[in-house]
Amino acid sequence: MQRTLFDKIWDNHVVIKSNQILKHNDDGPSLIYIDRHLLHEVTSPQAFEGIRQNNRFVRRSDLTIATADHNVPTNDRSLPIIDEVSKTQLETLSKNCKEFGITLFDIDSPNQGIVHVIGPELGFTLPGTTIACGDSHTSTHGAFGAFAFGIGTSEVEHVLVTQCIWIRKPESFLINIEGTRRNRHTITAKDIILNIIRKIGVGGGNGSVIEYRGNTISELSIEQRMTICNMSIEAGARAGLIAPDNNTFNYLRGRKYSPKDAELNDMIEYWRNNLKSDPNAKFHKSININVDSLAPQVTWGTNPSMVVDVTENVPFPDEFAKGNGNEEKVAIRALEYMDIKPGTPITEIMIDRVFIGSCTNSRLEDLVEAALVIKGRKVSPNVRAMVVPGSQQVKKEAEKIGLDQIFKEAGFEWRESGCSMCLGMNPDILSVGERCASTSNRNFEGRQGFKGRTHLVSPVMAAASAIAGHFVDVREWL
Repeated sequence: MQRTLFDKIWDNHVVIKSNQILKHNDDGPSLIYIDRHLLHEVTSPQAFEGIRQNNRFVRRSDLTIATADHNVPTNDRSLPIIDEVSKTQLETLSKNCKEFGITLFDIDSPNQGIVHVIGPELGFTLPGTTIACGDSHTSTHGAFGAFAFGIGTSEVEHVLVTQCIWIRKPESFLINIEGTRRNRHTITAKDIILNIIRKIGVGGGNGSVIEYRGNTISELSIEQRMTICNMSIEAGARAGLIAPDNNTFNYLRGRKYSPKDAELNDMIEYWRNNLKSDPNAKFHKSININVDSLAPQVTWGTNPSMVVDVTENVPFPDEFAKGNGNEEKVAIRALEYMDIKPGTPITEIMIDRVFIGSCTNSRLEDLVEAALVIKGRKVSPNVRAMVVPGSQQVKKEAEKIGLDQIFKEAGFEWRESGCSMCLGMNPDILSVGERCASTSNRNFEGRQGFKGRTHLVSPVMAAASAIAGHFVDVREWL
């Protein structure tokens, strides 16, 4: 029987199927073993409290790591945390991890960072594994050929106690991406995934695990693949998945939790031979994408499918909706919220803030690319711009090669690591009506602050808009 990569990972982790217990023919949920569990301060407190109340224990603390990321302030770490809610959540995470014997990378750790940045960089993320976290963007880890997915707080408790979870098997969705990016500095992984969501919509991947493949994917670095898988959730998918290859294996060597020496070589041999879809494997659906003529992408509305080329104009609601009445209403509402008139050229949209960061685009490669645009230029006097590295390791590596100086000399704020302005859950938020060019993953109403307006772009596009004070076609700059 020909199987997809996802089929193989799934089959390797099924403990029992519900119909084996209930003796029915319905293809219900299965109990799946979880290889790796990631925690942060927002979705874990209630889970630990439930464990205490029921007099239970954490089954495999050695397969669980935690970090502080959502609530951490990104300014001077020597200063006290002013926000009481944030302070309480961070203290509670520390207390819970200490009580239950879980490794924690707290605000003072040299390995602290966004959970979906530190998992891969520490080698905790491995091909062929199942990975769960109380965070929707756990799909990021699929870039390594892992089935990685977000779970709710009650499920966090279930995984902590049993190292398993009940889940109905998603369908498989193949997106084959071919073609050559004319300029690899200006047409990025962020543009590819935004363009995919533009084509299939925010519900295009509902109920499925998307496997990305094709020559374009093969040419992407691991960090770029993480960007692709990270935003799979914005297309409604349960997870994103990319088969591991030499890029993957080379990335894993020498990392803190990666297998070592002969053991790693043996595992690589297994991964190379087994972790790929069979030639004639059947997917529930598939599409082909060509990137030969892809341009930098910019969102104009309040969901990630509301996106156009930087050279285009903001669409009219009926143009965006293509005959769908509900979609037209959504577009009208989005334009009102964003305070943009249809027909406006994207390059005429002025920017107040720029945020380079988040689990989508805060890795070293993202900062290197943005610095290519920034070097020797100055941030517009009308813009406040900030760079938030995804982890303390990323920050340290960036400073080692002088990226911090490039950003600071241009007028960017150089921050400590954390989720920061991605979600408005900490001091880094937009003011009412402020418009931001952001490298994050969501542009929902209020996502970055009450009545804040978010445009999703790549790091190089965000960098260019910070300098110009408005959106520009970065291809003219690099």
